[in-house]
Amino acid sequence: MMKFSYKRMARLLSITTLALVAPVVLSALPEHATPQTGGGELVLAIDPATSKVHWTLDSSLHTVHGTFALKRGTLRVELASGKAGGEIVADATSGNSGNDGRDKKMHKEILESGRYAEVIFRPDRVEGKITPQGICSVQIHGAFVLHGGEHELTIPVQAELGTDHWSGTAKFDIPYIEWGLKNPSNFLLKANHVVNVELELKGSLQRPSAP
Repeated sequence: MMKFSYKRMARLLSITTLALVAPVVLSALPEHATPQTGGGELVLAIDPATSKVHWTLDSSLHTVHGTFALKRGTLRVELASGKAGGEIVADATSGNSGNDGRDKKMHKEILESGRYAEVIFRPDRVEGKITPQGICSVQIHGAFVLHGGEHELTIPVQAELGTDHWSGTAKFDIPYIEWGLKNPSNFLLKANHVVNVELELKGSLQRPSAP
């Protein structure tokens, strides 16, 4: 019969305990203990001088076309998660349809641009694959601030990314009557309750720093 010394017995118990406990300890480690591959943050700055906001409103008599000027804009996107930040700001006081009387009514009675001087979109996430370079189509979700009210909105965007610049287009509808703005219709003219918006955006691009 083999005899064990106390020292040998203690060593065997230690090895057995380690074998049993190690898997439990490893499984309990927090996820951040495992190295993660991050995609970094992409920053797209908008150049107001070369970017445009177009809008179209249909009515029973004619279709009204107009523009707004952009004041500033930056979109930040975490490539790994799609989380987004920043804001795009249009100057509400710059709204122009080419008709002085109509524009005066629009600013005074509909937009109340003297009180609500900015229209803002604050993105919070991007859905879809962003290619490192070239054309990509994504959905940008966020909060649209108009006439003092904040509304959830998802905007489809097609963008082309270059080395240090980008351009993009977006088309979406704003249900301005549903969002609380005054209805411009009268007994002669019936205006659509939805205004169509088209963005033409250009600017600089900052890619993630190399690790």
